[in-house]
Amino acid sequence: MPTFSAPDGTELAYHAYGDGPPVICLPGGPTRVAYLGDLGGLPAHRRMIALDLRGTGGSARPDDVTSYRCDRMVEDVEALRAHLGLERMDLLAHCGGANLAVQYAARHPARVSRLALVTPSTKAVDIPISGELRRAVARLRAGEPWFPAAFAALEAIGAGRATEADWTAITPFTYGRWDSAAQAHHVAEGEDQNREAAAGFAAEGAFDPDVTRAALAAFGAPVLVLAGELDIAAPPAVMAEFATLFPNATLVVQPEAGHYPWLDAPDRFVKIIAEFLS
Repeated sequence: MPTFSAPDGTELAYHAYGDGPPVICLPGGPTRVAYLGDLGGLPAHRRMIALDLRGTGGSARPDDVTSYRCDRMVEDVEALRAHLGLERMDLLAHCGGANLAVQYAARHPARVSRLALVTPSTKAVDIPISGELRRAVARLRAGEPWFPAAFAALEAIGAGRATEADWTAITPFTYGRWDSAAQAHHVAEGEDQNREAAAGFAAEGAFDPDVTRAALAAFGAPVLVLAGELDIAAPPAVMAEFATLFPNATLVVQPEAGHYPWLDAPDRFVKIIAEFLS
């Protein structure tokens, strides 16, 4: 596994798949490592460079735990770009990784050729997601056999009386199909957790939405915001609002997809991403 040094000396690892022009891929946060897989077959079109964020996968745990903060990890991404010898790079981020990606784009706009945000978190730009909007998207799954228990759990969470069992019960809403593949993915995603890194990622000071929004308003590179039609974590209406923060953004809503659209329809997902990156 190839490695490089972050500015503070922490040894970071990345995974490389496929051939062709590279696209740097950021996972959904510091507690997740290999759940991206090959993003549904993206390496058939582009060389996929997936970074293990500090403290996860093959990357070392830093001496300074405050360096887990999202804004501080921006320079890890910049170090990877420099290590790869890229003047500019295509950048793809999923979920919480989008908070890192947009802060990178805000701080180093000239280094980004294209920015693809897949079912992104909105913390870095402070776009709230209401409980009613999440419930409206959830109701699209009313015909599923697991829906009654999952929706009751979602209501309990919204009312502030959630139990650990309720958080488990809403898991099917995360996927476009709650089948054996989705269930196996969910189990694998929970492995190799670094709770210290997860807590530090969004620590106080990690986000400055006003500054980030102002920078993104001047970010001229092409941006793709990819939403899943069935995603309660990043509902399409919120993704549409996210896209308006950029002067050159396109919103694509993948039908019948949840929070991991490359699992729900790999060919469709890869076609969307490959066409954008081309």
